[in-house]
Amino acid sequence: MKIENKIKDLKLVLPEAKAPVGSYVASKIAGNLLYISGQISINEKGELIKGKVGKDLSTNDGYEAAKRCGLSIIAQLKKACDGDLSKIKSCVKLTGFVNSTDDFTEQPKVINGASDLIVSLFGDTGMHTRAAVSTNSLPLGVSVEVDAIFELN
Repeated sequence: MKIENKIKDLKLVLPEAKAPVGSYVASKIAGNLLYISGQISINEKGELIKGKVGKDLSTNDGYEAAKRCGLSIIAQLKKACDGDLSKIKSCVKLTGFVNSTDDFTEQPKVINGASDLIVSLFGDTGMHTRAAVSTNSLPLGVSVEVDAIFELN
């Protein structure tokens, strides 16, 4: 099944692929790899999802924030592939950063929000390597940031 059909079947709405706000690019192709810069947690209204997981947000709230990062990754993929997601061969790696309290230890459960989304859309080719890292702060106070590497056909 085409990725576009899966997006519709799952009733997902991709956000706008935002331009970077710093001295970097949103995506870059090197050989057959497509790198997507870190996508921060933004809700469906375009508002930042802020706060520390383990204090201001629950693990489930963090999972949903990571899922929103995943949707932004897909939007950036689509833009980088000129609207044709069939150019994606596989997801190679996700790196997720969780703005969390010092005693919070469920970063993998939070980043599953992005991982589960990628796998639900790409199936077996969406299975990836991953890191889930705790941090004491993220840009603009957001709760989660995820970047990605994909392989192109």
